[in-house]
Amino acid sequence: MSYWPLLGIAVVVAGFVLRFNPVIVVVCAGLVSGLAAGKSIPDLLALLGESFVSNRALLMFALTLPTIGLLERAGLREHALRWIERLRGLTLSRLLAGYLLVRQGLSMVGLIDIAGHAQTVRPLLAPMAESAAGKTRAPLARDEAQRVHAMAAATDNIGRFFGEDVFLAFGAVLLIQGFYAQHGIHLEPLQIALWALPTAIAAFIIHAVRIVLLQRRLDRAAPASEARPDAVD
Repeated sequence: MSYWPLLGIAVVVAGFVLRFNPVIVVVCAGLVSGLAAGKSIPDLLALLGESFVSNRALLMFALTLPTIGLLERAGLREHALRWIERLRGLTLSRLLAGYLLVRQGLSMVGLIDIAGHAQTVRPLLAPMAESAAGKTRAPLARDEAQRVHAMAAATDNIGRFFGEDVFLAFGAVLLIQGFYAQHGIHLEPLQIALWALPTAIAAFIIHAVRIVLLQRRLDRAAPASEARPDAVD
């Protein structure tokens, strides 16, 4: 057994330590490992091409970043803030709890990547939550705004994490099924998903309570925030 193909690991470590471009580092590591394994350059290039073609759907995620950037340049955040201001009854707790419900529901049916930090939290949910929090009080101080942004990000994480386990074809559900099958316990994916449902409901209730408590803390701190010079406009 030859250990020379493991030289690719050394290339990856050296490239990351020297802070080279990650794409170049990974490609070079693959070429080094392939050459050490006795493959020719044409075979390696063909393998890279086949891998790119078979996994090109994964590159769709990379398109969301420039798309969101263009939308922000066109005033996406400003439009979201104005929309929140027109909804007088929408508070911070109602906004984040509603997003949590939608995020969990979409994750339960397999639509995991339809939202996320890059797509929704940073350009939409975080500024909308900050605007909703400032409806019933003075403008948020910087540390309070950071707590609101952190809660918005946590809401997305919890909604996805506890919702995707209910989806039958999710990898973790199939992994659990395979683990039990190896030990002679035969379970259907539906049974595992149903057991994950109470956990998802409990996570929704607990996080909704956390959101309400954050809203109350911000409302109680409103008089002190009015006199602070670092308030966010």
